[in-house]
Amino acid sequence: MTVSYLGAVTDTFAVDAALGGFFAERRAEADTLGQDVVAMVAELESYVLSGGKRVRPLFAWLGWIGAGGDPDSPAAAAVLRACAGLELLHASALIHDDIIDASRTRRGRPAAHVAFAERHRSRRFLGDPDAFGTGTALLVGDLAQTWADAVVRASGLPTDAQTRIGPVWSAVRSEVLYGQLLDLVNQASGAEDIISALRVNEYKTASYTVQRPLQFGAAIAGANAELDASYRAFGADIGIAFQLRDDLLGVFGDPVVTGKPSGDDLREGKRTVLLATALERADERDPDAAGFLRAVIGTDLSDDELATARRLLAEVGAVAHVERQISLRTDRALAVLEASEATEPAKIQLAALAIKATQRSR
Repeated sequence: MTVSYLGAVTDTFAVDAALGGFFAERRAEADTLGQDVVAMVAELESYVLSGGKRVRPLFAWLGWIGAGGDPDSPAAAAVLRACAGLELLHASALIHDDIIDASRTRRGRPAAHVAFAERHRSRRFLGDPDAFGTGTALLVGDLAQTWADAVVRASGLPTDAQTRIGPVWSAVRSEVLYGQLLDLVNQASGAEDIISALRVNEYKTASYTVQRPLQFGAAIAGANAELDASYRAFGADIGIAFQLRDDLLGVFGDPVVTGKPSGDDLREGKRTVLLATALERADERDPDAAGFLRAVIGTDLSDDELATARRLLAEVGAVAHVERQISLRTDRALAVLEASEATEPAKIQLAALAIKATQRSR
């Protein structure tokens, strides 16, 4: 199967164009509410359009094409607008995630709650700037989710397609919250088992990044149960592989490329598959390494401590294990895709998107 990413890149521009048109309409609404609402809408628009890979809309778009959708048909514009709603849902999740994790940056710029706190300071508002920033970002994150619904409802999809996507759209919104809750509980409880970390990956990433978007696009096209099952299997493996790559980048990634401080996952005490694997193996092979990792996880690691933690993650074999899991899941997903009923153009682009998602450096 020949793999080319050019078509998906072109579709990214189309998603951005759809989102840009939606925000133009929202700016007109905000104008009637004063400069502060205008500024907050502008921050959300910049947050959405100035970064991101558009992975979720692209998987949905290709799910539709794979189920027989024609990208050159008059129906394509409405489908693209509906798929763009997934990017607003993603923005909502990221804004809230940065608050929960106390992350200061996102995509190389201040996180939303940090930007709004700075606005409080620059305007010399009353009260606590950080509390204002957090409260405003929570509301803007909620607004992004509300607008995601609005984008889907006003996309122009016919009534029967809207009915078919209803259960999928409801599921994806619920499951990302389940995953976030499980992640929060795992971190607070100090969970160390791989099963708990994988469960978070299934709900917080695999479901809402790949599985449900593919099903969303397939439902628009009225796909049969066989293709839906193939999409679910493909999406489960690629979604988890995507998160496993994210786990590695959260510890070893270049902050210039990732847009986030290096080692943030360790400082935040993220209970990832990478960490769970390392602790399991260190308990068996190197108790001193296990003790060190447990002592520093969730603390403000120094540069030397971070370097030591990275070395130990590699030495106990956790990094190599995660890399193997990424390769295994990607290969298995691509085999499912090739054997599926998806159209050949979609297979080519889905394979390219899967490889890019699991082999990325940011």
